[in-house]
Amino acid sequence: MKFNLFRRPQAMAAAEPTSAPTMTMAPTSAAMSTSAPETSGSNNTEISKNDMFEEIKSKFLNEIDKIPLPPWALIAIAVVAALLILTCCFCIIKKCCCKKKKNKKGKKGKDGFNMKNMQGGEDDDDDEGETGLTEEEKEEEEKEQEKLGKLQYSIDYDFENTKLTVGILQAADLMSMDSGGTSDPYVKVLLFPDKKKKFDTKVHKKTLNPVFNETFVFKVPYEELGGKTLVMSVYDYDRFSKHDVIGEVKLPMNTIDLGRPIEEWRDLESADQEEPEKLGDICISLRYVPTAGKLTVCILEAKNLKKMDACGLSDPYVKIQLLQGGKRLKKKKTTVKKNTLNPYYNESFSFEIPLEQMQKILVAVTVFDYDKIGKNDAIGKIFVGSKATGLGLKHWSDMLANPRRPIAQWHPLQPEEEIDGQLAALAAKK
Repeated sequence: MKFNLFRRPQAMAAAEPTSAPTMTMAPTSAAMSTSAPETSGSNNTEISKNDMFEEIKSKFLNEIDKIPLPPWALIAIAVVAALLILTCCFCIIKKCCCKKKKNKKGKKGKDGFNMKNMQGGEDDDDDEGETGLTEEEKEEEEKEQEKLGKLQYSIDYDFENTKLTVGILQAADLMSMDSGGTSDPYVKVLLFPDKKKKFDTKVHKKTLNPVFNETFVFKVPYEELGGKTLVMSVYDYDRFSKHDVIGEVKLPMNTIDLGRPIEEWRDLESADQEEPEKLGDICISLRYVPTAGKLTVCILEAKNLKKMDACGLSDPYVKIQLLQGGKRLKKKKTTVKKNTLNPYYNESFSFEIPLEQMQKILVAVTVFDYDKIGKNDAIGKIFVGSKATGLGLKHWSDMLANPRRPIAQWHPLQPEEEIDGQLAALAAKK
């Protein structure tokens, strides 16, 4: 038996009267004559609308009757569809509200809370999508919240002698970089873009509030100062690895009034993490004769060396050191090659080393830029030996496996401080 729940019961038609008296009435006034047509017109409009609605309704009900499903199934489908639509609308409204709230929180100043940090950094991708913050804005927020410390310095320019005197006075509230909650800070000072001439303060051990009171002098004409930037970087000294930068202060010289001495405090900012600088490559040859106990190191050539001079070239030479247990036994050096970044040497140096000592020996090779005035700056450094790693160990092993034969190998130069840290760590293990 089929129940039609959607049809309304048809009203019973009233019996039509068999006869109706015809009555005619004359209008009593002009108002009645004018209102009669208006009333009949509105009634006709309402009747036509009702007819259209009834027609559409009847068609809809007829189509539903054709569906081969029981009425309870149709009702269930309608309820589920309505719930899905309501759920989607609720989720959209909730997401829009959350986005507005998080954008307001993200735009707070330094004292604002970062919900991402409070939640332990979870759901990075979700936060990134919902807050609408770009990578640069996030980095700026992190820098604002991260307190690195502050630095006190002084600046004075001597117009007569064209000398810029920079004083590194003290630092305070530095970030701890060591596991013990302290740091071993020192300050590196340079006038960018001239990286060749730079100064380092003394290292102060295990303190976050070091007092330096050191001054450094740069000989710079006043007309050249406008294009330079004074960079004061605070580092944490590490004996066995690369020194970590705590923060830095950058001062464009064209924004400073050099008419009077300056002494002030500045908050440290995060240093830009630059890609490792390419220092160049060096090719050396190793040869060992066990019967004679003779080690020969031949410096063949170097290529793509770092530019150290203002003219865009360098005056490179190579220093060879024979090390054992952290102590220097012997040293040699090549000739200086003027104005080149790709020097060719082909110079050999011999050392007498008994076979039983070969496992304890290290050979350090450093490329320097020669300077007539001032200290010669190291461009890069490598070392080879049985305690080396990577190419240094492989080259040494190939030499020992092929006695009396010269074995040549290219080595990428590394920063001098990194190699010195590795050598110090090896010496400390013994």
